[in-house]
Amino acid sequence: MIRRTLVPSLLVALFMATPVLAEEATIGRPVQAGSLHEGRLDMVAYYVPVDGDLLEVTATFAPKDGGDPQRVVMGLADRDSVAFSMPGYRDSLYAFSRSGEKVTVSTETDRHRRVDARAR
Repeated sequence: MIRRTLVPSLLVALFMATPVLAEEATIGRPVQAGSLHEGRLDMVAYYVPVDGDLLEVTATFAPKDGGDPQRVVMGLADRDSVAFSMPGYRDSLYAFSRSGEKVTVSTETDRHRRVDARAR
């Protein structure tokens, strides 16, 4: 009896805690924009080349329920990557990575944190 309920419970717990890639965009040239719309924020990003091998990436995050947008500006060298959550939106992780002249932006939502946030 215990095995029959324990195994499905463990599978559900593992599934609930697994991060899921929700959306991805690749920006392939300067001033070309990429956008993501999953989760509670809409995001648009673009880059411009700056000093030498650095690309300056600008990302603007706008809450879907209204409110002030938030902007992040970062420099990425080739093969750099960074991931972060925006203040007040810890349920989504935004990742930026560069390979050559391409910048890939993705958002990942942690199902476990999202379920906990709804319970509050």
